Amino acid sequence: MTAGTATDPAGPVAAGEDPAAAGAPGTGAASAGGDAERTGDDAIRIRGLVKRYDRQGPIVLDGIDLTVAPGEFVCLLGASGCGKSTLLSITAGLEKPTLGTVELPLGPSAVMFQEASLFPWLTARRNVELALKLGGVASRDERRARAQELLASVNLSDAGDQRPHELSGGMRQRVALARALAQDRNVLLMDEPFAALDAITRDLLHEELTHVWRRTGRAIVFVTHNVREAARLGQRVLLMSSRPGRIAQEWNLDAEGVDRSDATQVAAAATEITARLREEIRRNAK
Repeated sequence: MTAGTATDPAGPVAAGEDPAAAGAPGTGAASAGGDAERTGDDAIRIRGLVKRYDRQGPIVLDGIDLTVAPGEFVCLLGASGCGKSTLLSITAGLEKPTLGTVELPLGPSAVMFQEASLFPWLTARRNVELALKLGGVASRDERRARAQELLASVNLSDAGDQRPHELSGGMRQRVALARALAQDRNVLLMDEPFAALDAITRDLLHEELTHVWRRTGRAIVFVTHNVREAARLGQRVLLMSSRPGRIAQEWNLDAEGVDRSDATQVAAAATEITARLREEIRRNAK
């Protein structure tokens, strides 16, 4: 294994980053890491990833192999402390691996975190415009028009002139999503972006995100603790074990014929995944 990453040396522009700091489911089990042998222009390609924070410390991630295809929606699921967010941060280039390689052949990623982290003195539209400006859109008129289009894509056409404190939590997350989309990256990494929202708002944002994903064709890696959320959104769901973090099992819901718009089928898939998650939690509790 080779130390280091092969990601864009400039790293991602994270959503919320200060620019100054700049049918019915089957078992679905697959080999850890999924389609590790696939080659070509993948969106993400991770090989032999190992992470520990110091030489004497415990291994956080151990032997992660993962490939994500262009336009694919993958959910990372696991108990707290299993290394999901660490894996996402390494993929984004925000942290370095101890061993292994991370490649983003289609270019660097955009990142959306749990907190919207909008600039409070800017309106919703100006928050999105800022991402466009950092992305090289020089014309102010073009930035304004494009920002309005992006806000419309997340059903916020009428909120462009409002500041973050005037928006609900769900609306702030929609602005953060629009800002992440403004970066025009082929890969979007999402770290529990809806975890703090109530169930109804979360379900509405699931629908919005699904529409945006289908329309834009971006590859998405979505970290969550919520099994139903993973089953509702992911074409593939990867369950991570803890101490150290490894990919313990994979469900390819699309290949299994699960209709993720069908609540009954989603519930059946979530029940199966939950049973396997409980096994992992019991194993790690020993």
